[in-house]
Amino acid sequence: MLHEFKQFINRGNIVDMAVGVIIGGAFTTLVKSFTVNLINPLLGLFTGSDHPLTELQFRVSSRLTFTYGQFLNDVFSFLLTAFVVFLIIKFLNKTFLKKKEAAPKAPSDELVTLREIKDLLAEQNKQK
Repeated sequence: MLHEFKQFINRGNIVDMAVGVIIGGAFTTLVKSFTVNLINPLLGLFTGSDHPLTELQFRVSSRLTFTYGQFLNDVFSFLLTAFVVFLIIKFLNKTFLKKKEAAPKAPSDELVTLREIKDLLAEQNKQK
């Protein structure tokens, strides 16, 4: 059982996935910090509010309050993370995964036959 577990862990794709999860977690923390510490104060300037985005709320009554600020903060963090991942993948595709130029398609059988007929007719016209 220990041997099988060692084989499972040593697979290349498992290690790559683990590295991706760790880096993804660190990146998520970085984006969350960027959003909370830099973006929220800027949004506070534009909205004329002195408190951070996470404290925005809509009070219906004394017992019913919708705290939508944290949700907006999470949406912004998600969009920023998704955009950066999109840019990274686009960069990787452009630099490392260049598409091989497609080999020219072989002509169809009909086209080959028509070319042979054309060549035969051209030879017959030369002989006349």
